[in-house]
Amino acid sequence: MLERINYYAAAPDAMEILFKQESILGEQFSGIPTLGMTIWELVKLRVSQINQCAFCLDMHSTQALEMGETYERMIALNAWQDSSLFSEKERYALALAELLVAGHSVDDAKYEEMLATFGESGLTYLIIAINAISSWNRMVKVFKPKVGSYR
Repeated sequence: MLERINYYAAAPDAMEILFKQESILGEQFSGIPTLGMTIWELVKLRVSQINQCAFCLDMHSTQALEMGETYERMIALNAWQDSSLFSEKERYALALAELLVAGHSVDDAKYEEMLATFGESGLTYLIIAINAISSWNRMVKVFKPKVGSYR
């Protein structure tokens, strides 16, 4: 397989923006009561499933397990709509992730539900997190770092 460039070395200033964004999201998800780290990890996993990013799935499943997530929920994540393992709040976050990754709009009724569930800051950070993992997925799909090389 063709060896791809080191995107960290090729654009360090731009990569620093992505890392800073991750740091801010981590602080916000752990600090905003309507969010939480579990939702952040589930969203990263689900978006990476949709985008078929093997590197990110490996990384985020490992991180989720380290944070206390269960194998059972990670296996069920691909069929979360049919599983009783996810809370209502998690379902809203996963539904929003699927809508945005597919490029769909959010209608007024869904928007009001999301706003009531997450609050203004929570909803905004959730959308940024969905976009952030999608951005990482796209970087990885082009530059193809070896699965597991983040460890």
